[in-house]
Amino acid sequence: MVSVPRLVIAAPASNSGKTTVATGLMAAFAARGLAVSPHKVGPDYIDPGYHSLATGRPGRNLDAYMCGPELIAPLFAHGSAGCDLAVVEGVMGLYDGASGQGELASTAQVAKLLKAPVVLVVDASSQSRSVAALVHGFASWDPEVRIGGVILNKVASDRHEALLRDALDESGLPVLGVIRRAPQVATPSRHLGLVPVAERQGDAVDAVRAMGERVRAGCDLDALLALARTAPALPDEPWEPAYAPADGPRPVVAVAGGAAFTFAYAEHAELLTAAGAEVVVFDPLRDEKLPAETAGLVIGGGFPEVYAPELSANEPLRRAVTELALSGAPVAAECAGLLYLARELDGKPMCGVLDAEARMSERLTLGYRQAVAVSDSPLAAAGTRLRGHEFHRTVLEPGAGPVPAWGMHQPERRVEGYVQRGVHASYLHTHWAASPEVARRFVEHCRAR
Repeated sequence: MVSVPRLVIAAPASNSGKTTVATGLMAAFAARGLAVSPHKVGPDYIDPGYHSLATGRPGRNLDAYMCGPELIAPLFAHGSAGCDLAVVEGVMGLYDGASGQGELASTAQVAKLLKAPVVLVVDASSQSRSVAALVHGFASWDPEVRIGGVILNKVASDRHEALLRDALDESGLPVLGVIRRAPQVATPSRHLGLVPVAERQGDAVDAVRAMGERVRAGCDLDALLALARTAPALPDEPWEPAYAPADGPRPVVAVAGGAAFTFAYAEHAELLTAAGAEVVVFDPLRDEKLPAETAGLVIGGGFPEVYAPELSANEPLRRAVTELALSGAPVAAECAGLLYLARELDGKPMCGVLDAEARMSERLTLGYRQAVAVSDSPLAAAGTRLRGHEFHRTVLEPGAGPVPAWGMHQPERRVEGYVQRGVHASYLHTHWAASPEVARRFVEHCRAR
């Protein structure tokens, strides 16, 4: 049984203040000495970085599309083990999910799967009494979603606050916080959302501290904690990456990190380790060599387009990556990793493993995908079906090699990515917790070298 107190922080729509409130709550409760487990609904990699900074624990994603609804509670239990409180930041509006698939992957679905009370963050900047109708509508839409209170954001004045409170008195839902209209906390955005923590360092620390101070000043933390403690126990066993690997040496799997490659799910490294690998993180911006005795390479997502000159200038590492790939070693590259393996990115030489060129585009490619492996690779056997997510403003030409990585079935049918020698490179982000055999297969290929 899982009995961690928990809250889901949701909103009627995007840009209502979920990230500020959720991160601020995490920081405020952590400052009280609580062990806070941070979670994010959906595939987003960036917000969990701020959550991790606020709590000192890995930010973890709860994505019912990529992992399946049946894994949400077990993944939550795994991440929140030993904690005093869990805070789950929602995605988009409370009831928004995967396009055309009802509640799937919505904040509402995750809240129901976790049996967690929801705190609704409302942007009150352009309304007064109408806030009651808005909150009533969200609270009554799905009786299985328990909205336990409201935090009013962007409130203009004492008079404005009084009007809002009077209106909400009739709704029966308590006001658990009021955050005044103020200059935005310094969390700059870029073409794919907030700038990741790894790129901002001290500034990110200051931003998280400011969020915590605003939330602590405006919210009733005792009432919020009491609400979190009303969540019932979950009868779910925690997800575990445990696996009995073959006896023998642990192959070194080098994982790209640093400011250019910040997109990673915590479970991936856990699965690689459980499968028998020694995971070593390196920074392609700074390190001129791969870790000693590297047998396999994982290059996840991030912003290589922002750091193309620096990545290109690190010629010794580019040569090392190319040599490893040409040797037939297992290489798994997602999105940013795909671009790094290309011949060039925005005119800057990259590793040249793939005969393709990449460039920035005005068009955002965003959405969930259904995919099937076109051919055997160190990641998947031909015919393996996975769900994933695309999120990029770059274009790769050609988009698929002679042997593509994936056949896509949503939203349109197409092939995508590259499989050559031991390389599997694609724009598709996947969550290996849903398919642990991916990590096991990858490590087995590393061990076989």
